[in-house]
Amino acid sequence: MKKNITRLLLLCTLVLTQVACGQPNDPYADYRIVYKGDSGPGKGKNIVFIASDHEYRSEETLPALARILAKRYGFNCTVVFGLDSQKNILPGSSDLRGLDALNNADLMVIFTRFADFPDEEMQHINDYLEKGKPVVGLRTATHAFNNAKNPKWGHYSYQYNGPNTTWRDGFGETILGETWVGHYGKNHAQASRLLLEKGQEGHPVLAGVKDVFVQCGGYNAEPEHTGSTVLARGQVLNGMTPDSPADTSKKELPVAWVRNYKLDNGASGRVFTTTHGASEDLLNEGFRRMLVNACFWTMGMEKDINPQGNVEFVGPYQPTTFNFDGYKANVKPADLAGFESLIMPGEIVKPKKK
Repeated sequence: MKKNITRLLLLCTLVLTQVACGQPNDPYADYRIVYKGDSGPGKGKNIVFIASDHEYRSEETLPALARILAKRYGFNCTVVFGLDSQKNILPGSSDLRGLDALNNADLMVIFTRFADFPDEEMQHINDYLEKGKPVVGLRTATHAFNNAKNPKWGHYSYQYNGPNTTWRDGFGETILGETWVGHYGKNHAQASRLLLEKGQEGHPVLAGVKDVFVQCGGYNAEPEHTGSTVLARGQVLNGMTPDSPADTSKKELPVAWVRNYKLDNGASGRVFTTTHGASEDLLNEGFRRMLVNACFWTMGMEKDINPQGNVEFVGPYQPTTFNFDGYKANVKPADLAGFESLIMPGEIVKPKKK
């Protein structure tokens, strides 16, 4: 009798874990988790988050943002991760599966760096974009792909300069409005203060946004040349705290903008891009609010933006300092399931030096 009860409890635990991480019998359950919203303006809408960069801890930023949008606003949020051979989250991994979730998505939020995903996963991204659906891109998404040798998807690569002129400089330029150009200021030593663009204070994405400070340094970016509308510029600071003085030797470059991408098939969709988004950037309430507002706006839900809406974290959020030197290892997507699991569990493991 006791053995039967134990087996039943184990079975129930397995089913609940499958539901929390995806759907029962989900072939890609190892790669993704789902946070289900109950009520709110987002009820019935689906957002897919793609997390795999090497440095800025997108594997922490995106599930934290997904929880806010699910719990506070009712969206169903699926987060898809790059994994290692043991099915643990591996920052920057191109072993990423489960983007079929985009088939029913209302928004794609992407935070990847130099990815070279399998053809079938790229097909899901391409199909999504060719429907003219919206995109939110964070930080390294300007250079989301480095797959120039792929005969089918090489035009997504961040330095693409081939015959398909629509895709010059790849996904970053064509969809987000800017590709990778380079750092602006000294990363890890110079943080940024975001200054709202004059004349754009009334834009829905900036509703209730104030006092924005972010840890990661600036990027060189001039999205105006792609018809983008700048919403905020970055003031590079001489230090890593909000009260650090401005670096007066550097002008204020765009760090957040909106636009509409346009493809050859006539598809066009709303886009919000920010060159920030590291794990510790999310600690700033103004930055979190801007991201939440951006998700609403890109989906055409600006009437549902509440300048005083709740953007507090859901569950414990203890971000890892962004760098190349170490990350929280041996963590599976299932370890982040539910609204109360810690982001991020595990111990920091430094990569082995070659």
